[in-house]
Amino acid sequence: MRKFRVYFGAVVVFWGVAILVSSAFAAQDGNGSRVVAYYFHGTMRCPTCRNLERYSKEALETYFKDAFASGKLEFNVLNVEQKANEHYANDYQLYTKSLVLTLVKDGKQVKWINLDKIWEYVRNKRKFLIT
Repeated sequence: MRKFRVYFGAVVVFWGVAILVSSAFAAQDGNGSRVVAYYFHGTMRCPTCRNLERYSKEALETYFKDAFASGKLEFNVLNVEQKANEHYANDYQLYTKSLVLTLVKDGKQVKWINLDKIWEYVRNKRKFLIT
C-alpha cells in the first residue's frame, strides 16, 4: 500500500504540471498563454532545499523540453525573504520552500498550484523525477 501511495503522489505532482502546461498549449488564439514555474526559497539554503530546486528544474526541463524551447514554460528561482519578493508568501500562501506553477493568459495569472508534494520525494531523485 505504501508503494502505491508514493507512486500515486508522484503522479499527482507530474499531472499538476501537465495540466497547467496543457492548458497553456490549448490556447491557440495567440494570446501568449504560458506557464511560469517558481521555486521559492529563503536566504538560508540547506542541501535539501538546493535539491528541491535542482530536481524541480530537471523534472520540468525533462518532461516539458518543447515547452521550455517555445517559451510556453519558464522556471524562476526567488528568495521570498528579499523585500521585492515578500508578497509571494501571501499571494501563494507559502509556509516553506515551494514549487508553484502559474498559468498566465493575456498577461494575467488565471490559475496557480503549489506542488507541495515535492517535499515527499526530495530524498529519492528517481521518484521525484517520475522516471
